[in-house]
Amino acid sequence: MSLATDLPHSKGQTTGGAAKTHGLGTGQPAPRRRTRQRRERLFQWLFLVPAVVYMTLFFGYPVVKNVVMSFQEYTTSTFFTGEAPWVGFANYVTVLSSSLFSTSLLNTVLFTIGSIVGQFVIGLALAIFFQRKFPLNGILRSLLLLPWLLPLIVSSAVWRWILDKDSGALNRFLGDLGIIDTGIPWLTSTSLALIAVVGVNIWIGIPFNMTILYGGLQEIPDELYEAGSLDGATGWKAFRHITWPMLRPVVSVVLVLGVVYTLKVLDIILGLTNGGPANSTQTIATQSYNLSFHEFKFGEGAALGNVLVIISLVFAVLYLRASRRAVDE
Repeated sequence: MSLATDLPHSKGQTTGGAAKTHGLGTGQPAPRRRTRQRRERLFQWLFLVPAVVYMTLFFGYPVVKNVVMSFQEYTTSTFFTGEAPWVGFANYVTVLSSSLFSTSLLNTVLFTIGSIVGQFVIGLALAIFFQRKFPLNGILRSLLLLPWLLPLIVSSAVWRWILDKDSGALNRFLGDLGIIDTGIPWLTSTSLALIAVVGVNIWIGIPFNMTILYGGLQEIPDELYEAGSLDGATGWKAFRHITWPMLRPVVSVVLVLGVVYTLKVLDIILGLTNGGPANSTQTIATQSYNLSFHEFKFGEGAALGNVLVIISLVFAVLYLRASRRAVDE
């Protein structure tokens, strides 16, 4: 009798306990919890939508439009008629088989390597130098940022005056020191123009490298250097075994961004030499600009621009993979 009456009671307790576990175990009903999660997800999308719309309009659409344009015969008449005949890979064949492409590609490689090496080495040296505390440290670091903050067209105009053969400040300075007798044609000589342009680009890029690398150096704990000094790791040894391994992730970011930025440099070259003399400073970026806005061959200019994008992506992927493999090892 008691067993029969106790069984339903026990069953009811069990069912109630299960209900508590599924519905009230967390202190609030499941529907209310789901409503809160949906509201949070909605707010997340509300914050993401403006960024997605901005990226789509100002980055996604131009990229897609440029790719489509590279497969069309897109000329000035297209703006009036709206007709852009589909030509397939003809634009790519034209620009890649032109005699100027090999010159532009070689100049792009030399310009990029020279600029990156100079900016990185000098930027790293300055970052290490400014780690030391001395009077006016902060003021000097701030002044070194000025080349990076100036508009590129302004910098190129100033440097065009400095490097002028007849009345340039650099030739006057060298002449006063007795180093030269006649003005050096920095921007008009086919053998010196690219070197001069690389030098100007190094000057502009040093502040970026120094700032990022200085921030990376500040994140390295002093305790590592103190422990290393006990084992004799000072000076060059400390840099090799402590600074460089700890700074490698920052170096990867600096080099990838530096290469991608340098590949597309346009303002400086146009302002200094406009790709001359005799195409000695012509790069893929300037050739693409000239095809599009001087010769009005927008399809060929778009094709060459896409080639530059592919080169940048290939370098970034290969370098990041190599850096990740080195870190894993």
